[in-house]
Amino acid sequence: MNARLDHRAPLVFDTRELGRRPGAMKKLTRSVAAPADLGIEVIGVPGGAAVELDLRLESVMEGVLVTGTAHAPVTGECVRCLEPIEQELDVDFQELYSYPEADHRGRVFDTEPGDEESEQETYYLEDDLFDLEPVLRDAVVLALPLQPVCRDDCPGLCSECGARLADDPDHHHEVTDIRWAALKDIDVSGAAGGADENQEK
Repeated sequence: MNARLDHRAPLVFDTRELGRRPGAMKKLTRSVAAPADLGIEVIGVPGGAAVELDLRLESVMEGVLVTGTAHAPVTGECVRCLEPIEQELDVDFQELYSYPEADHRGRVFDTEPGDEESEQETYYLEDDLFDLEPVLRDAVVLALPLQPVCRDDCPGLCSECGARLADDPDHHHEVTDIRWAALKDIDVSGAAGGADENQEK
């Protein structure tokens, strides 16, 4: 059993002023603290950071159509050199929150498991309230880069010593040709001495 929505929660919105007359519209602007874990492993919106929301609520036959944008800071680390990253993120989203009684009027869809229509999650109004958090979370996660970099041409780290190559473009290590690697351990002076002894015998 899901917990009932709390109208005091920062991402819960009340639609009672909108009414249920199709075509009615209301605009909202709100700054909220970001919920925890809003992002992916390597980059995301820090918990508690300010998220600026601009929303448009529209009353339609089935429920309330929510269209909006969110602006938030994101932090993470470059996957190539591990340096911290700080960026600004803007995302757009749109979701229909259906009236509870508008549950397709008991209609059964003729869809197989895995069909896009059957897999799509449906959101409902609860006592004229809706929770924006899951919609916002999906929008932010989809907008974040899976492989964030501090810059497009970041050279990364040295594979030998871990030095940041951007700080020292001429950084390199002397590399021995693998074909000659076995010879570098041979004691040349000792080998020469042994040959002289054999000749004397």
